[in-house]
Amino acid sequence: MTMIEITDINAPELDVFARTSEVQLYRACEPKLGIFLAESASVILRALEAGYEPLSMLVETERLETEAAPVFEKIAKLWGEEKRDSIPVYTASREIVSELTGYTLVRGLWMTLRRKPMISVEEFCRDKDRITVLFDVVNPTNVGAIIRSAAALGIDGALLTHASVDPLTRRSSRVSMGTVFQIPWTVAGREESEGINLIETLKNYGFKTVAMALTEDSVGIDCEEIRQAGKLAIILGTEGTGLPKEVISASDYRVMIPMYHGVDSLNVAAASAVSFWELGKR
Repeated sequence: MTMIEITDINAPELDVFARTSEVQLYRACEPKLGIFLAESASVILRALEAGYEPLSMLVETERLETEAAPVFEKIAKLWGEEKRDSIPVYTASREIVSELTGYTLVRGLWMTLRRKPMISVEEFCRDKDRITVLFDVVNPTNVGAIIRSAAALGIDGALLTHASVDPLTRRSSRVSMGTVFQIPWTVAGREESEGINLIETLKNYGFKTVAMALTEDSVGIDCEEIRQAGKLAIILGTEGTGLPKEVISASDYRVMIPMYHGVDSLNVAAASAVSFWELGKR
């Protein structure tokens, strides 16, 4: 590896780790696909195994022989020793890295990686039976947790509306424990995401649509008719406001999770796990 000790935290080559927003990274014109930050060895390893190209690293010196070592080995195995040796690895003590980034890194390392081209909604829906749709879910922790549950409970992939948080944001990928690199996902375009457009698109691809919402005609989550559907799209709304009324109305089913002790709702991430377990059965 090309080890570079940090002596000036204001060096421009460190902007990507500390002074560039994740939106700016996403929109970076060189490369056109943009880049993203992954944090912790476990998340980085899963990103590498999924074929994302490593670009640079920031590592606490104390972590070089522990958390960082398997990452270096994985790069050499997947990309070759020449690639491994060409990647700049910026190193410093925990105190200096914390001063640079504003907080202590989880497991003491970050990596920048190149994004992959986004697949279309049509390509995403192909050959899938159970998917989840994240409709304007804007909290990165919830996005990461939902995708982790989807991966663990047998959902084939996650489709996000244009306004939802990018699953490759540092917090989302970390909360997901790297499962954002293990199951397919894509983001619908702005026009595709408007109103009930996405619901109609899913129906055209043969999916029965299930809005997780508490309405007068909601059925229980153990509804056998829904479980027997060949292709099912489980639609989740953002925390607090939930799904738009037009989306709820346009869906084939409205489904609720029975509650006790006067509780009227669950956090969307918790609700996703329950719904994936029950509705993912086939």
